[in-house]
Amino acid sequence: MSVVLLAEDDERLATLVQDYLQAHGLTVVVESHGLQVGRQVQGLQPDLLILDLNLPGKDGISICKDVRAHYEGPILMLTARDADADQVLGLEVGADDYVVKPAEPRVLLARIQALLRRANRVPEDSDEVSVGGLHIRTRAREVSLHEQPVHLSSHEFDLLLTLARQPGKVMSREYLFTTICNRPYDGLDRTVDVRVSHLRKKLGDNSEAPTRIKTVWGRGYMLVEDAW
Repeated sequence: MSVVLLAEDDERLATLVQDYLQAHGLTVVVESHGLQVGRQVQGLQPDLLILDLNLPGKDGISICKDVRAHYEGPILMLTARDADADQVLGLEVGADDYVVKPAEPRVLLARIQALLRRANRVPEDSDEVSVGGLHIRTRAREVSLHEQPVHLSSHEFDLLLTLARQPGKVMSREYLFTTICNRPYDGLDRTVDVRVSHLRKKLGDNSEAPTRIKTVWGRGYMLVEDAW
């Protein structure tokens, strides 16, 4: 049974979400104070963290950034309806996805299940994908570059794997978004752009003039085969 840590200070909402998710087979632990979330993550090692942006003591963005230093599981952020900047910032500091509040419990459950499936997915094809010095172990969901481990979030791993399976091929934002997020692309969401930015940083690519994951303007992104 998957364990979810719900960081939410609204007691009524937390109880509603906890009851709904537990009725659908998840174990849910609630933490209401921002300063305690990091400790809970380290002790509990949940399969997924749901993180509200506005917690007392410490805000969700700061928590997400700190937690990502030692936690590689999926993080789902709860954001305000009109907080586009918060959504982008949340993705930039390590969140895997976000849900706009007030969220319908069934929508929240669907997002959680998608993230858990992705984190636990065991590919049926080759166990390793290699491009030069880049090695991706699909079953273990591990990445190394020139024998040095690279720590990626679940979405970052899926994006890199998708690009690396077909090096030299330009892939559109729509294709990449639907592949890693498992929902339709609305033409505005910046999830893919944020993930690519993260990958470039973690893989030692130059963000000003990238050579490993290139932007093909008007078309999408491409992993360059001979740049590794």
